[in-house]
Amino acid sequence: MPKVLVVDDDPRMLMMLRRGLAFEGYPVLEAQSGTEALEKLRDHDVDLLILDIMMPDLSGLEVLRKVRTAGETLPVILLTARDKPQEHVQGLESGADDYITKPFSFDVLLARVRLILRKRTPETSELRYADLVLDLQRHQVCRGQRVLHLTPLEFKLVQTLLENPERVFSKPMLLDRVWGMEYFGDVNVVEVVISGLRQKLEQGGESRLIQTIRGAGYILRED
Repeated sequence: MPKVLVVDDDPRMLMMLRRGLAFEGYPVLEAQSGTEALEKLRDHDVDLLILDIMMPDLSGLEVLRKVRTAGETLPVILLTARDKPQEHVQGLESGADDYITKPFSFDVLLARVRLILRKRTPETSELRYADLVLDLQRHQVCRGQRVLHLTPLEFKLVQTLLENPERVFSKPMLLDRVWGMEYFGDVNVVEVVISGLRQKLEQGGESRLIQTIRGAGYILRED
């Protein structure tokens, strides 16, 4: 399920959103300030941001501008208690995908969440980069004409990289996306799985696709 980051300085609103989204099956991260939200976005791979505008340190609009300036394209839903048309326009022009005025029905928010995520979901069942192909329907990965025999973790890792080619993933981000939020083991397990996956990807003498960016993480990129 897509991962959602909820940002609001009202603990009651955070609790309501966290419980409601979790009940629907969405993994939920939360933050109570704009600064904390940017930290969570840096350390975790997030699929949707639900962002309150009025916060004490960085406003939601400031957070949104920083996110868009950094080149992040994740969908953003703004929450606000203000209902002036010019504020709606300002939020949308800052890069928001949707705008919901408080108080609101959780069912309305949930419908907006589903609509936005459905628009972002690829219609194709095949992911491809260079000569690496992942078929979601067949649950199969090929490098050129070779079918790769991958573990479930390796398959999920390849899928994550193929969905975000030429994007750097830190070890914590890969742990979060591939292993899940409940994993609390050694972060170096990422290196072990990457090493084994590289051996399978390069077994036929092919070039390296999973590159190491020293001090940053890993990226799916051709030499």
